[in-house]
Amino acid sequence: MSVIVSIALATICFTSNGINQCYPVLFGKNTPVGTYQITQRYVLTPGYGGDVLQFSESATTVLAIHRTWLGNQMQRRPERLLSTNITDRKITGGCINVDPVVYQQLVECCANSQLLIQQ
Repeated sequence: MSVIVSIALATICFTSNGINQCYPVLFGKNTPVGTYQITQRYVLTPGYGGDVLQFSESATTVLAIHRTWLGNQMQRRPERLLSTNITDRKITGGCINVDPVVYQQLVECCANSQLLIQQ
């Protein structure tokens, strides 16, 4: 199973229940392009819902797909996720934020899948 994120379209696409589906995402200027392995990781940090789908880790940074982060209400992330203006969706520090329902679908179908992030 592959999960594809398009930075140019600010979307994530994957197959769930035999149907190819695409959804809006939030991303950031530091969201890396490339191919990664997705791994479910449990987190204690508030605002992430208890788990994330990690795709990159360095000594100082973890990048993941996760539920829309609500830690700073002034960023209006849920509203920006619904915007048709792609520049509105460029807000994260590099992670990929999705609607909580989309996140659950990803966990169920793709928790150990390959992630392709493309321009």
